[in-house]
Amino acid sequence: MALNTQPNLSRPDDFYEALLDMHRDLDDAASQSANAQLILLLANHIGDYATLVEAIRHAREGVISQQQPEPALAHAQ
Repeated sequence: MALNTQPNLSRPDDFYEALLDMHRDLDDAASQSANAQLILLLANHIGDYATLVEAIRHAREGVISQQQPEPALAHAQ
């Protein structure tokens, strides 16, 4: 099973709202736990190890590409 990275949600706005609702009134630890449980449920639904590893790689690359490089420190001489 190949990872589909093209838009594929039938109701993306409703999904986003449901995701926000999942986090409503949760502290940081509970919110992280809810995210972890959702990830594991969806991973179980997908089931294919290669597809899941590809998704992990894409997610990590997306985060790394968003990180801003630290500005070079000017050395006074």
